[in-house]
Amino acid sequence: MKAIVITSPGAPEVLQLQDRPIPLPGEGEVLVQVRAAGINRPDISQRKGNYPAPPGFSPDIPGLEIAGVVEQCGAAVRRWKPGDKVCALLGGGGYAEYATVPEGQCLPIPRGWSLVEAACLPETVFTVWHNVFQRGRLKEGERFLVHGGSGGIGTTAIQLAKAFGAIVLATAGSEEKCAVCVSLGADRCINYKKEDFSEAFRAEGADLILDMVGGDYIGKNLRLLRPDGRLVFINAPRGSKAEIDAFEIMSRRLTLTGSTLRARDPSFKAALAAEIEKKVWPVLETGRYKPMIFAGFPLGEASRAHALMESGGHTGKIVLEV
Repeated sequence: MKAIVITSPGAPEVLQLQDRPIPLPGEGEVLVQVRAAGINRPDISQRKGNYPAPPGFSPDIPGLEIAGVVEQCGAAVRRWKPGDKVCALLGGGGYAEYATVPEGQCLPIPRGWSLVEAACLPETVFTVWHNVFQRGRLKEGERFLVHGGSGGIGTTAIQLAKAFGAIVLATAGSEEKCAVCVSLGADRCINYKKEDFSEAFRAEGADLILDMVGGDYIGKNLRLLRPDGRLVFINAPRGSKAEIDAFEIMSRRLTLTGSTLRARDPSFKAALAAEIEKKVWPVLETGRYKPMIFAGFPLGEASRAHALMESGGHTGKIVLEV
């Protein structure tokens, strides 16, 4: 099979199309003929040598989400059969013509969605559902703020939060990106390059904040939270350390939490997938959630896809079409 391989840590150009053996599915796994693979920030971190694949996954083929057709099933697989169309969350190996995945991490293609659109779902939806709704406990009527609202995670968080009745606030890096956030359901979006979000949203604050920025945002987020507010971290490219005031946390009963998804065990991911299929898939199939694909590239042009993501010039998802 053809696969995109990280030949050495470095710039997008280190991604090269090479021949690799087609993997064999384990007892509880399916082999998927990949039709499309979503691009995500962790893929870039892995390419740079900063986010290694967990044990059991190819160390040099990135890719955390795919959609395609089941080609072969392991002996213990019960739900899926060859020919089924699925999207799936992987620990790695998605930038290839074939990939193996535990059967519990596969989901059916939502009704009315193409395989290319569905390939952009697993990483973002799993991340948002776990961090915003499970860890963050977002409730109907609460004020929810997501940073980076125009990216893959942000556009997913805006739409799901709005679908479940939240008041949605967002930040983005241009007026055009803010307009996209509002079109997806954000009640208000500010251009963080022109306004300080902590001042813009200070009057009413937020009950829940999803932070994928870190650094100086951490203190600002804490000051913005209302009593019993929650701050959830999923990334910290501007820095993972900050000075915080413990009395500020105690006096307003704040909760700080966060997670990474990639290294979680298959049983956790399977349980998360089952809840998502029950609660989120109906939202996708009724049209209250729009697939947001900014650009698609052939598999062999993965380096161009990574360069685009790093440039910050995209809105929504970038996908490889296999």
